[in-house]
Amino acid sequence: MFTLNDYRIFGLNIRSKIVLPEAYEIHGIISEFDVEIELNPPQEDVQDQFTTGNYRFENGRFLFHVPETACYSITSGARISVTPYPGADEAKIRLFLLGTCMGVLLMQRGILPLHGSAVVIDGKVFAIVGESGAGKSTLAAAFAHAGYPLMTDDVIAVSLSDDSAAAAVYPSYPQQKLWEESIEQLGLLSHNYSSIYQRVNKYAVPIRSQFCREPLPLAGVVELIKASEPEPSIKAYNRFEGLHVLNVHTYRSSLLHLLNLQQWQFQSIARLASELPVYQLRRPADGFSAFNLMDRVVGLANKREVVNS
Repeated sequence: MFTLNDYRIFGLNIRSKIVLPEAYEIHGIISEFDVEIELNPPQEDVQDQFTTGNYRFENGRFLFHVPETACYSITSGARISVTPYPGADEAKIRLFLLGTCMGVLLMQRGILPLHGSAVVIDGKVFAIVGESGAGKSTLAAAFAHAGYPLMTDDVIAVSLSDDSAAAAVYPSYPQQKLWEESIEQLGLLSHNYSSIYQRVNKYAVPIRSQFCREPLPLAGVVELIKASEPEPSIKAYNRFEGLHVLNVHTYRSSLLHLLNLQQWQFQSIARLASELPVYQLRRPADGFSAFNLMDRVVGLANKREVVNS
């Protein structure tokens, strides 16, 4: 955990004092790094600076505290500092480092993070968003099982830096987080994988052979919803509905006010809603329908799917 390593994550060259087995390691000489990840000595009283909650913003630094795990500081989209508790679980430290920390860092760099998974169909990216438990990762795993490349799981990094260019998605880590039930439904064996951290029935599933390592244009956004109907259905949202979907599924949107980035986020999602189609994909709450849903999204991408407005 305490060696120096270089990684490529979300299109950024990252030098880290924490080993990140989830990420792609860069080999060779790198002249410049976009982000540095620092590791401080463990502290027992790391929570003392948090008196009214687990989040703070001061002097350009965003700080947050995870009890019994670590305190994290993200500065100007260029530096992440981690101060762990003594004996903290290393996998859990990385879980928040690669999740919330990276989400905040992307916001600070002007890259919109959406909460979901992203798959590649014919060289274009479709983002799958939805509430926790909707089945986003399971659907993305079905795509990977069928041979479609995956771009990211959990945090979707959408670049809108150039007003004249199409929105692009940058790859994250060649790994998914899947519940044991989803692993079994996909015909896999949970004992072949490691738990994401102690005592959690969720597993880290490598996807290196089906991982897309280059940024690609975003072609559409699909909101996955559990429904009572026995068959999947799909419809197109209008622009205002799409704007609402993008707002609801912005990753860690509750932190925008602390970062003073509400206006930037609204401008970003308004642009996406005006340029890209946003769909609702309803899946049966009972049974396993991931491959059926995958076929519907592929039909959508290939314009074979009939979509209601």
